[in-house]
Amino acid sequence: MRLLQGEAFFDIFRLLNHSAFHLEVEDSYNTPDESEPFRKFLSGEPDDFEWHKPWLDLVRDVTGAGKRIDRVRIVSTPHVDYTRWGLTVAPLNIEAGEDIRWLPRRLLNGIDVTADDFWLIDDERVVFTVFTPDGTWSGGVETVDRKIVNRCVQVRDALWKLAIPHADYTS
Repeated sequence: MRLLQGEAFFDIFRLLNHSAFHLEVEDSYNTPDESEPFRKFLSGEPDDFEWHKPWLDLVRDVTGAGKRIDRVRIVSTPHVDYTRWGLTVAPLNIEAGEDIRWLPRRLLNGIDVTADDFWLIDDERVVFTVFTPDGTWSGGVETVDRKIVNRCVQVRDALWKLAIPHADYTS
């Protein structure tokens, strides 16, 4: 396994061949970079989303080159505040080229999902998202172990069929 931080983490998207899939399993994240935008959301203040621009630009570059970025967010219902905020930010990601789907936990029907968030890259490697105890994102841990990759492919395939596209989930 190899720790990817900073630009090395973002290079996984710049260098991918055809697809990246992200699974998010937590109801909320305490990421310091998002704390001010999240606070604004909770207090009803406007947000210019400038903090999100680097990710959106990267997504536009990747998807503009004909590659896919897909995401499934497993969520509890009723939604926690962080999920409600995510529902308002998701259209920006979608406009940039991501396909975001939502999966209420009650619909998991016994599917054994991974305990950690991960990125599945080209069905060839997995990058598990790493957070410090205070919630700070610190990068990803990459593996090409076929057993782990195959397990994450199975999880993706099972969840993708159940997950609800954003437009359907919010209508």
